[in-house]
Amino acid sequence: MIIGLGEDGPAGLPDASRQALAEAEVIFGGPRHLELVGAGARGQAWPVPFDVAPVLAQHGRRVVVLASGDPFWHGAGGSLVPHLGPGEWVSHPVPSVASRIANRLGWRLEGVACHGLHAAPFAQLLPDLHNGARLICTLRDGVAPGALAEWLVTQGFGLSTLHVIEAEGGPRARLRVAEARGFALDGIALPVAVAIEARGQGLPRSPGLPDARFVHDGQITKSPIRAMTIAALAPRPGERLWDIGAGSGSVSVEWCLAGGFSSAVEARADRVANIRANIDAFGLAPRLTVTEGVAPGVLAGLPLPDAVFVGGGLDTAVLEALWRLMPAGARLVANAVTLETEALMVAGQAQHGGTLTRIAIANAAPLGQMRGWVAARPVVQWSMIR
Repeated sequence: MIIGLGEDGPAGLPDASRQALAEAEVIFGGPRHLELVGAGARGQAWPVPFDVAPVLAQHGRRVVVLASGDPFWHGAGGSLVPHLGPGEWVSHPVPSVASRIANRLGWRLEGVACHGLHAAPFAQLLPDLHNGARLICTLRDGVAPGALAEWLVTQGFGLSTLHVIEAEGGPRARLRVAEARGFALDGIALPVAVAIEARGQGLPRSPGLPDARFVHDGQITKSPIRAMTIAALAPRPGERLWDIGAGSGSVSVEWCLAGGFSSAVEARADRVANIRANIDAFGLAPRLTVTEGVAPGVLAGLPLPDAVFVGGGLDTAVLEALWRLMPAGARLVANAVTLETEALMVAGQAQHGGTLTRIAIANAAPLGQMRGWVAARPVVQWSMIR
């Protein structure tokens, strides 16, 4: 049985949960949970790093697994149940910490973005941060709220209001409020969560983020071309992209921000390092993974894609491999700036169909004492469906 537990301990549990605890032969949980229920000799603390194997080894015995609040909101339930069959488990939740905090603050929970940041980077919040946004975040320790405040300042959200909630739902519960800039609360007790009322701009929802948002060495699909590329790739939540010749990984980043997953392929080690820096900056691990190597050799081991982008290195071998590996219905978008690659695309479009588009962009720049247009290299884009 999986039992959700609040800071009020057994007093907040339904009768079925209390009965299961009384009859349990083994009780798994964190040290705090085991103490709350008085598990004694029956208690077994979760191993570090976390692993459900000790629970599975007790198959056939009366086992209780304790989790915070709702076991299926960043809880042990979601990790355990995939290893069990129908009828092998029952879950009895109590209100999650997010529900308790929303009720305490009078916030509509359906309008709140909830994040578990015990082991996740603060950058995971980026897609949900915008002016007026409300977020509830569980944190790993008493130092994390101050670190979160500092990070919000670096992201332009220094005017945000932070509600720091300690031990919510129990006799030690405490709520304190501070602004992100100048955050100075100390003595923060566990467990801790922070509710954020955001004040700042945040990321735009449209594709084509400014190039300056990315770590790159100049090898980057520039913002206006990237916007048109993402539009042609047509990302949908849960879909996977192959980003071949990924450069800085900017196309992969924007694909993942739209709710997808990406497998980036890049031959140069220094650019692989740039992609990893961008993964960290946007909080996209494990949505975005990078493989150092040359296509088509490294493609066979990747999860099958829903879409493929070739930003560099398209040749006959890559095109033939993609035609073998891409499942029916997968989308291919390739960009070219050289005549040789353009010729390959023209031949490919004649054989496989799709559309060819020539994109020519010019930017205003000084011309003597006045200004004129400076043309960028035209890009030819081939878009097709396998």
